[in-house]
Amino acid sequence: MVRSKYRMAFNGMTIAAFETRMATEFARLIERHGGRPLITAALREISLEDNSATQEFGVRLMNGRVDLLILMTGVGATTLFDLLKTSYSWPVLLTALQRCTIVARGPKPVAALKAAGLQAMLTVPEPNTWHDIMRTLDEHHPVKGLRVAVQEYGVSNPDLVNALEQRGAEVFPVPIYKWALPEDLGPMRHVLDEIMAGLVQVILITNASQVDHVMQVLERDGKVQPFQAALKKMVVASIGPTASERMCHHHWPIDFEPSHSKMGILIKEVSEQVSKVFHQKR
Repeated sequence: MVRSKYRMAFNGMTIAAFETRMATEFARLIERHGGRPLITAALREISLEDNSATQEFGVRLMNGRVDLLILMTGVGATTLFDLLKTSYSWPVLLTALQRCTIVARGPKPVAALKAAGLQAMLTVPEPNTWHDIMRTLDEHHPVKGLRVAVQEYGVSNPDLVNALEQRGAEVFPVPIYKWALPEDLGPMRHVLDEIMAGLVQVILITNASQVDHVMQVLERDGKVQPFQAALKKMVVASIGPTASERMCHHHWPIDFEPSHSKMGILIKEVSEQVSKVFHQKR
């Protein structure tokens, strides 16, 4: 009965996504719920050649000049610790980190901290947006007069930095990696062409930067208007508020957000609601 329900959910629809790290798992979940996955990467993760910000963070940390550390991603937290280990012994680093108030933006940084023998003093609840970070800090640990380091991921978040500074914090961003377009744009252009040809019924967005990169390619190719027109005829789903914010910025419709910002829940709930959403749009 369960398998039959899954087969009927997407009912053979083509589901486009721009997932990078979890592409294989994403495709399997779509297939499990009866869809035909059309997945390509819109992002390429590249390490920063210039690690001066990380080195400066290490100096500040060792000198006791970091009061609060905000870890935005699990991968970023692990990479930050690994980079610091090239300059300092882990026992010394551990002691210095334990002197800080560590804030984790959700479960992945929490897991990275646990693996390193550390724990967060504050964990930001779902959906883990910068608004949720600020609410958590305002309620439990006001930042006025504090020296705050922010481990950044992919792109900087000026809204978060501004909010911290407006509350009287001295903010030090620590970029670990950044997102770039794929070196070969052919697969991405193929998926976009399929969408504009009306051959895709659902698009799933799992990262805010995916939206920016899609728009970059469309603007290069002069295809923004046909893409925007195609979105009006399909189901457009966002994994959560952070992605939705970028979608709104670029005037994308948002037909669906899941109850929790998790990949599996996104696919399951979209598959269950897709027919209803199509009916409403038409």
